[in-house]
Amino acid sequence: MKLLLATDGSEYSEEAAKFLTCLNFTPEDEITVFHTVSWVPFLYDDESYISALKEIKKEIAPKVLDTALEILKPVPAKVSAAIIDGSPEEYIVDIAAESDMDMIVMGARGIKGLKTLFVGSVTRVVAGRSSKPVLIVRAPMGERKCGLKILFATDGSEYSMATGAFLASVPFAGDTELTVLNVIWPEYSDIPERFALEVNERMKELVANAREIELARSEEILKKAGGLLSKRFKHIKVLSHIGDPSEQILKTAEGFNTDLIAVGCRGLKGMKGFMGSVSRNIVTHAKCSILIGKTCTD
Repeated sequence: MKLLLATDGSEYSEEAAKFLTCLNFTPEDEITVFHTVSWVPFLYDDESYISALKEIKKEIAPKVLDTALEILKPVPAKVSAAIIDGSPEEYIVDIAAESDMDMIVMGARGIKGLKTLFVGSVTRVVAGRSSKPVLIVRAPMGERKCGLKILFATDGSEYSMATGAFLASVPFAGDTELTVLNVIWPEYSDIPERFALEVNERMKELVANAREIELARSEEILKKAGGLLSKRFKHIKVLSHIGDPSEQILKTAEGFNTDLIAVGCRGLKGMKGFMGSVSRNIVTHAKCSILIGKTCTD
C-alpha cells in the first residue's frame, strides 16, 4: 500500500501520523510524508519582507517533516519525505494521482470552539477534488487505541462497494471491530408518516408494502457488503436504520463510540470539488476520523 501523508507540522498533522502507527504495515508498504511551502498574496509589496518570510518558511519546512518522521519511526514501512513550493490543495491531489498513491492521509484542522463542525479549507478541498481515497484524522478524545471501531456506511452502490473493497485492503489491527450500516431512505419520505397512515387503508397497505421491499433490499445490501468484508475482519456486524442517511450515520457513530466512519463518494472527472451531500455532511459534522472512498467516472 502506498500512502501520502500530507503534513503542515500542526498538532492535527501529528495525530494523522500517530494514526498510521496503529496500522499493521509491512516493509513492502510505502509512506511519503509530504509538505508544501505555500505563498499567499501580500497586502503590500515589500520585497525584503517577502524574501525574509520565504527564507523562514524554507528553514522551517524540514523541521515540519522531521516531526512526522519521528512519529513514524516504529512503522516498518518504507518512509520517505518530500517538500514542494506551491498550493497545498493542488499539489496534494496532483502528487497523489501522479504517484499512484492508494490513499491520502490528512489531519482535520479545526477552529477553536467549532472543532466538531468544521474542517480546514485545505482538507475540505482535497477531500472533494481527490480521485484517491482520503483519510481525515481527527484528534482523539482520549488515549488512542489501535483496535479501532469502524462504521462502514453503504447504500449498495458501486461507490460504496469500491469503498468496502478498499477498506478491506487497509492493514487495520486484528482486533478491529467493523459495523456495516445501511440506512433506508423511505420512498414516501416527503410525506410525514403519521399523516400518510391516516389517509386510508390503501395508503396503509402501500406504506407496508414499500417498507417490506425496502427492508428486503437493505438485507441484500448488507449481505453483499458483509460477504465482501467478513474474510478481512474477524469482528463484524450488520444493521439497518430508517431515516435520513447523514443523521443516522452520525447518530450511530456517536452511539457506538466509533473511531472511523467510512463512506463512499462519487467523484466526477471535470467536476473538481464534487462530493455527495451525505459524504459532505459526514466530513463536516463527524466527531471521529473519516475515510472518504472514491470512484471516478467520465
